[in-house]
Amino acid sequence: MIAWTIYISFLGMAVLMCLPRENARAARWVAMAAALGGLVLSIGGFLAHKPGAEITTVAKLPWIPSLGIEYHLASDGISIVLVLLTGLAAVTGILFSWNIEHRAKEFFAFYLALIGGVYGVFLSFDLFLLFVFYEIAIVPKYFLIAIWGSTRREYGAMKLALYSFVGSAMVLIGLIAAFTVAGGKTMNLIELAKFPFPASFQNWAFPLVFVGFAILAGLWPFHTWAPTGHVAAPTAASMLLAGVVMKLGAYGALRVAMTLFPLGLAAWRHEIALLAVIGIVYGATVALVQRDFKFVIGYSSVSHMGFVLLGMMTLSQIGLSGAVLQMFSHGIIAGLLFAVVGRMVYDRAHTRELSELQVMNLSKALPFASVTFVIASVASMGLPGFSGFVAELQVLIGAWQTFPALAILAGCGIIIGVAYTLRVILKAFFAEADTPPVEPGHPLDPITTPERIGAVLLIGTTLLVGLYPRILLDLIVPSLETPLMQTMWKGGAQ
Repeated sequence: MIAWTIYISFLGMAVLMCLPRENARAARWVAMAAALGGLVLSIGGFLAHKPGAEITTVAKLPWIPSLGIEYHLASDGISIVLVLLTGLAAVTGILFSWNIEHRAKEFFAFYLALIGGVYGVFLSFDLFLLFVFYEIAIVPKYFLIAIWGSTRREYGAMKLALYSFVGSAMVLIGLIAAFTVAGGKTMNLIELAKFPFPASFQNWAFPLVFVGFAILAGLWPFHTWAPTGHVAAPTAASMLLAGVVMKLGAYGALRVAMTLFPLGLAAWRHEIALLAVIGIVYGATVALVQRDFKFVIGYSSVSHMGFVLLGMMTLSQIGLSGAVLQMFSHGIIAGLLFAVVGRMVYDRAHTRELSELQVMNLSKALPFASVTFVIASVASMGLPGFSGFVAELQVLIGAWQTFPALAILAGCGIIIGVAYTLRVILKAFFAEADTPPVEPGHPLDPITTPERIGAVLLIGTTLLVGLYPRILLDLIVPSLETPLMQTMWKGGAQ
C-alpha cells in the first residue's frame, strides 16, 4: 500500500485540475484529503515495516524491457523514514497555505505533483524510474515560486531551476555511463551495485553523480540557489524545499552515488567532508549577519544540511544513521521555522527586515508565533530533548572517529548557530521598543486554527523523536546492513 502515496498525490492533482477556477475552498479540501491520505499510508507503512537488513519489494513490473528498465518500487528503513517525513511535510504545508486564494487549484495541483515526485524518488529502486520522479519533483518548484512567490521570485525560481537541471544533467550522464559500462542490461540499483566498476571509472563517475545530487542538498559552494529560493518561495514551497526537496539530493547521493561507486567514494570522501564542514561554518556565519528574517533561516538550512553530508562521509554506523536522522529532523524543524517566518510573521507584518520587526514587539502582538519560533529555534540549535540534538550528536561522534579536525570545526559551526539563533529571536520578537507593537488601524491578524494545528504537529514530532530516537533508529540502523549498502562499506573503507 505504500506505493499509493504516489498514486494518491497524482490523483489529487488530477481532481484539482477538474475543479472550477474560483472554488478555492474545494481546492484546499481536495489537496488536504490527498495529503492526509498519503500521510496515513506513510504512517501505516512505517508501523508495518519490520526492522531488518532487507529491502521489501513494493511493485516490480517491466517498463522498457529492451533496456532492462522496470517499474520497481521498494522500501527499507531509510526510505520509509523519509516517506513519513514527506507525508508530514505535505499535510503541514497545506495547513500553512490555507489562506491561498489566488489560483488556488493550480497552486495545490503543482504542490501535489511535487509531493508525488518526492514519494516516487524515495521508493524507486530502478535508476531510470528514480530519475523520472526526480525530474517530476523539480518542475513544480519553478512554478510555485515564480507564480506565488515574493521577493525576486522570477530570479529565485530560475536560479533554482537552473541549478537543479545542471545537477540532473550530471546525474544522468553518470547513470548512462554506469549502465553502459555494466553491459547495458539493467537499470536496477541492486543489480548495478553488484557490478565491479573499474576504479578508474569510479574515480570520475562518483564525484559527477554525487555532486549532481548534492547540489540539491546545498553542498558548498553549489548552495547559492537555496537561500535565494527559500526567500522567494511562498511558505508551503519553502517548507517543502527545506523539508523534503533538499533531502532528495542527500538521499540520491547516499542511495545511488555511494552504493554504485564505493571506490570513488574512498578516493573523494575527505574532500567532500571538507566541503560539508565549510558549508556548516559558512552557512552559520552568513546567517549571523543577515538582515532579512527569511535569509537567516535559508542560510541555516545550508549549515544544517552540511551535517547530513558530513555524517555520510564518516562511513560509520553512528555517523550514517545520524545523517539519515538529521534529514528527518531538519525537515521537521526547518519546515516549522519557515512556517513561522513566512506565514505567521511576513504575511501579517508584510516585512521580513529585522530592523522593522524589532519595533513591532511581536512577542505581544503574536504570542503564539513567538513561542513557536522559540521552540523551533532551540530545537534547531540542538537543545537536548529535540530531534536535532540526537542527530547532530551522532554525526559529530562519527566525524570525531574519522575526521577529528573537521569535527572540531563542525562544533564551531554549532556555536555560531547558537549565536545567530539567539540574535534573530531577540531582534524579531523580544527587542525593546518604545513604539506601540502595532500601528493603529493595521492590526495583525490572529494565528488561525490550521496554523496552530500545523505547528503543534511539527513540534510534537521533533519532541517525540528527540525523547525517543529509537522510533526511527530501529529502522535506520538495520537498513545500513543490507546487501546493497554492504558494497559501500567494503569499498569505502579501502
